[in-house]
Amino acid sequence: MTDHFIHEKALCESTKIGAGTRIWAFAHILPGATIGADCNICDNVFIENDVALGDRVTVKCGVQLWDGISVEDDVFIGPNATFTNDRFPRSKMYPEAFAKTLIRRGASIGANATILPGLEIGTGAMIGAGAVITRSVPPNAIAVGNPARIIGYVETKTSSPVIPSSIDQQTPGIIATSVKGVTLHHLPHIEDMRGSLSVGEFGRSLPFLPKRYFLVFDVPSREIRGEHAHRQCHQFLICVRGSCSVVADDGNNRQEFLLDRPNLGIHLPAMTWGIQYKYSEDAVLLVFASDYYNAADYVRDHDEFMALVKTA
Repeated sequence: MTDHFIHEKALCESTKIGAGTRIWAFAHILPGATIGADCNICDNVFIENDVALGDRVTVKCGVQLWDGISVEDDVFIGPNATFTNDRFPRSKMYPEAFAKTLIRRGASIGANATILPGLEIGTGAMIGAGAVITRSVPPNAIAVGNPARIIGYVETKTSSPVIPSSIDQQTPGIIATSVKGVTLHHLPHIEDMRGSLSVGEFGRSLPFLPKRYFLVFDVPSREIRGEHAHRQCHQFLICVRGSCSVVADDGNNRQEFLLDRPNLGIHLPAMTWGIQYKYSEDAVLLVFASDYYNAADYVRDHDEFMALVKTA
C-alpha cells in the first residue's frame, strides 16, 4: 500500500514521491522527477525529469515544470504560472544544459506569472499574478508587473516620518522603531529668508563617529540597493535630496521608512539587514559608516543572516 495518492487518470512515472503527496487527474510526471512529502499536484500539471520539489509544495492547475527547475519547501505555484529554461529556444535545437531556476522556500508564484530561465526567486518572495520576472527576486520581496518591479516586502510595517509634537524643529529628536536598534533621527531644521540649514553632530546628536561616507545617486526607480547586513559596521542614512525608502530587518521584525527630507536620518546598527529602494529620480542618499570598507564585514546572503541572528 502506497503512502501517497495518485488519481487513476494521472500518469506518474516517477517512484520518488514523498509520503502524503496527492497527484490529481491528468497530471503527468516523468520518471526522473523528485517530489517531496505532503505536496499537492493539481490537474493538468506536467513535470519533467530534471525537476525537484521539496515538501509541502502546491502546484495548481495548468503548470509545466521543465528540466532544470528546483522548488524548495512550502512553495505555492498558482494556476497557469509559466516557467522557461531556454532563453533562445529553436525547434529541434537543444542547449548543452538547460538554465537552472531555483524557487526558494516559502515563495509564492501568482496565477499566470512568467518566470524567465536561470533566475532565483528568493525565500518568502511574493510574485504577483501575471508578473513577468526577468531578473532574480530577493528574499521577501513583492514583485508585480511586466517587466516586474519590486513594490514592497512581505510582513513589513510602514512608518511615516512625522515629527511628534514633543519634538521642536530646532531640537534633535530620536524615535525608536520596531526593529532592534534602529532609530529615526529628526535633525534640526533652521530656516530663514536666506534659505534652510540642517546640522548633526557625530558623537552627540548622531550615534557614532564615522570613518567613511558614500553617496548613492542616479538610481533608476526600479533598482534595489543594499540587500545586505554588516557584522560590525553601523550606518547612518540621510536622503539629502529627493526621497527613497529604507527597509530595516533584524531577523524578527521588518519595517519600512520613507526618507524624504534632508533633516531626517536613520541609524542602522550592525546585524541589521538593510534595503533601499523606491528612489525618486533626483534622489541623493548620503551614508555615513562607522568603519572603513571591509568586504569580510558584509553578510550578503539572507539565509546566512537569519542563521547568524538565531545563533546570536
